[in-house]
Amino acid sequence: MVSEHSREFRAREGFALVGVVIAFGAVVVTALGLWKWFVRATVPVVLNWPGGSWAFGVAAGVIMALGLLGAWRLSELPVRGAQLRRVGHKFGMTVCGGTAFAVLMYVLASVPGKNCPSYRDGCEYIPGTGSALIACLATSTLLGWGAYRIENARAEARQARERERMRKLRKKGKGKTREAR
Repeated sequence: MVSEHSREFRAREGFALVGVVIAFGAVVVTALGLWKWFVRATVPVVLNWPGGSWAFGVAAGVIMALGLLGAWRLSELPVRGAQLRRVGHKFGMTVCGGTAFAVLMYVLASVPGKNCPSYRDGCEYIPGTGSALIACLATSTLLGWGAYRIENARAEARQARERERMRKLRKKGKGKTREAR
């Protein structure tokens, strides 16, 4: 049997859980609204810098590609040692990936939404946002593809050197397993 005290405790836990979910939802909605307001307020200034929207898009694409490249490199490194070193490694990976994600979200938030009519305040089209988005995506794609190709070429060269080393060892009779000797 469930006691009266236990039922009361469950009800309190349920109300607390509902309150936490509502508070978390309010924080998320507020953060998204503040982010959209920040982007819509700063994009006209950023797009009027020298070089215009194309230069901003290229710069955003470079930052995005370098952030993703840094996160990729850090994710491949083995982490050994002290707890502080592991925490620093994870922090670096988070900063690199977060920077790339934030730049992408900044550029995407500058473009008006699909269901956002241009007559509403805060929904008007800002000239240059489309070209900035295209330049950002093209630059990050090309840099990412280039980094991928370079990494593959290095890996193939390493594998070729290792195959050549093993071939030379076998030629001398030293590349055999212990059972074969």
